[in-house]
Amino acid sequence: MLQQAIDFRDESEALFALLDPLSDTDWSRKTQFKNWTINDVVAHLHIWNHAADLSLRDNNAFMEFVAQFKLAMKQGDGHLRFTHTWLHGTKNRELLRNWREFYLEMSDRFAAADPRMRVNWVGPGMSVRSSISARLMETWAHGQEIYDLIGAQRTHTDRIKHIATIGVKTFGWTFINRKLEPPGPPPYVRLTAPSGDIWEWNEPSETECVTGDAVVPGRSVYLIDILGGKGGSCNTLQVETARWGDVNDDGTSNNPDGPPNAMDIMFVIDKIKQIPGAHPHWETQLGAGSPNSKTPVNVVDLALVIDAVRVEPELQYRYIPEGCQ
Repeated sequence: MLQQAIDFRDESEALFALLDPLSDTDWSRKTQFKNWTINDVVAHLHIWNHAADLSLRDNNAFMEFVAQFKLAMKQGDGHLRFTHTWLHGTKNRELLRNWREFYLEMSDRFAAADPRMRVNWVGPGMSVRSSISARLMETWAHGQEIYDLIGAQRTHTDRIKHIATIGVKTFGWTFINRKLEPPGPPPYVRLTAPSGDIWEWNEPSETECVTGDAVVPGRSVYLIDILGGKGGSCNTLQVETARWGDVNDDGTSNNPDGPPNAMDIMFVIDKIKQIPGAHPHWETQLGAGSPNSKTPVNVVDLALVIDAVRVEPELQYRYIPEGCQ
């Protein structure tokens, strides 16, 4: 059986487990990806799972689907409008159920297929193995905006090796697609998997190489609130970021007892500014310096951010610990 198909199913099941407890209200919440709601994200995954399955089972039906999609784009409908029209407005738990039933059936069909067989796509054609790997990639990538919105901790697995493989194998294509010449041989890639295994591609090189962890997780830092407290979830404002100057590789702070600095505040302000209707004066009232400043921020500056979080539902859901509103 094709391992990529099994891993696609398992990645989808992991996302389903995250989505299953959500209320109908949650499904209308906007993620940080283009303000798509959870309904939009799952609808997007479902329709293109359907398209990939059509390309495997019925090429004529797939080409008809693509023709309808391209016509809708030409008429200015946009991806989401086309998607929700195709779904006849299905949303929330009904959409969740339809999406799950389909990906379970689809993964079985791909698992039994010849991995080398060529299938068509909206862009260049590809192998069955690459097609289902791409569906895994989409599920994993779009799943992240839902994890971020909910504030759930994601457990990464070695299923992402298939995604890294796509990146390695399409190195040359990324240049050709932009009408550029690939800059020589592809680089040596050496990644540490979530399990600790080492993944390697291409010829070893000390100069032309990409090395590191396969996943760089978000790290958590804590802004000491206006009470100046050091413990207690209600005395802290948790902020997640992919890289942070004052946080060590293991997630611990270099200065856990010190006050937040301007980088801390500006990160939160940037998050606030992404929310439609956010108050623009929050940024101008912060007098701590530039986003790169390590200058401590006074309690008045920090109070503005804490108050902003407490009154904005979008931020409460994301940043305030449960029971601390």
